[in-house]
Amino acid sequence: MKLRRLHSTEPGFAAALAQLTAFENAQDPAVDEAVARIVAEVRERGDSALLEYTRRFDRWQPESAAALELSPELLQRTLDGLPAAQRAALTEAARRIRLFHERQINETWTYAEADGTVLGQQVTALDRVGLYVPGGKAAYPSSVLMNAIPANVAGVRDIIMVVPTPDGVRNELVLAAAALGGVTRVFTVGGAQAVAALAFGTDTIPAVDKIVGPGNAFVAAAKRRVFGVVGIDMVAGPSEILVIADGATPPEWVAMDLFSQAEHDELAQSILLCPDADYLDRVEAAIHQLIETMPRRAVIETSLENRGALIQVRDLEEACAISNQIAPEHLELSVADGERWLKSIRHAGAVFVGPYSSEALGDYCAGPNHVLPTGRTARFASPLGVYDFQKRTSIIKMSQQGALTLGAVAQVLAEREGLPAHARSAAYRCGE
Repeated sequence: MKLRRLHSTEPGFAAALAQLTAFENAQDPAVDEAVARIVAEVRERGDSALLEYTRRFDRWQPESAAALELSPELLQRTLDGLPAAQRAALTEAARRIRLFHERQINETWTYAEADGTVLGQQVTALDRVGLYVPGGKAAYPSSVLMNAIPANVAGVRDIIMVVPTPDGVRNELVLAAAALGGVTRVFTVGGAQAVAALAFGTDTIPAVDKIVGPGNAFVAAAKRRVFGVVGIDMVAGPSEILVIADGATPPEWVAMDLFSQAEHDELAQSILLCPDADYLDRVEAAIHQLIETMPRRAVIETSLENRGALIQVRDLEEACAISNQIAPEHLELSVADGERWLKSIRHAGAVFVGPYSSEALGDYCAGPNHVLPTGRTARFASPLGVYDFQKRTSIIKMSQQGALTLGAVAQVLAEREGLPAHARSAAYRCGE
């Protein structure tokens, strides 16, 4: 395996870094065409299209659309029947995730002006949310918790989960996580057809207000296509990790942290920034040694060769500047006095401060959400949270004096904009 080595002082470094971090997230026309057809079919034919696509793509034969739904009792029995260690781990992760997200709840507030006018905002939860959960080999119970618990904490009344079950095989941990996360209903259907069903509704699956959760290229294309009919969380790209190290963390730790993202898929990105060339050498040696023990070695090697890098920087200040340019999904500040350098970070999905804060802990059980912006979108986007399942409504209660005072202001502006009905509406409250 050949690892890319860069130095920030080399001519052409900026161009090399831009090329390394570039990722074309354009939609595959063939995928988009197939998804358009599936979405249109589900919108037009509802349950019959769902059954047809489930039989074709998931290779099992539900007798009717009703057979797609799993009962809450089945979810609870699945949770209760897990091996003790798995049940305890899942329960503790859920507890910590809930505790963190309870601090994110937005509140309704108002304030009164001297003339009696009252202004403010009212915060309400979305009525119904759809949660897409991958099935088969890419089944992640942690993602169920990370998506369902914030919605539950926000006060969403109905959390509808869809999950494909290839060959009719159900993932027990996913179903158990649904029980812990407060999921209301679960349907064993996946793919673009599940996204379309959530967006438009069928006789069996109710339409939702927002769709969240990860999926493959077909799911991502379907979410793009139904956006506007419903809200979506984001269209996520490949996973990313950037490690800033000062050379004190054991190199094996950092090597494994780079592996932790590289093993997701061949397009994942793992980058290390450090001012110490000798430390970069030691991390590279650890990578070559530890890769021999990795069951997903082929995936990791492809990811590191194509999109990974070990980069020598002038100092930690420059490392932070480069990090802000990359705006990574996950950033590890594996340095002494991490809080000091945290103040220099403006753009990152999540920051793991100190050598003991491995990104893997954030993926499962630290508490903050692991649904994070990728592909430099951390420049303007945030982690999934309770606020994604709440909306704000402005409250305006004018007093008579307030209407008189502001009516004159509104008239001037409305007339300037060429909207006479607006001006007259304000004028009526002024007694004109």
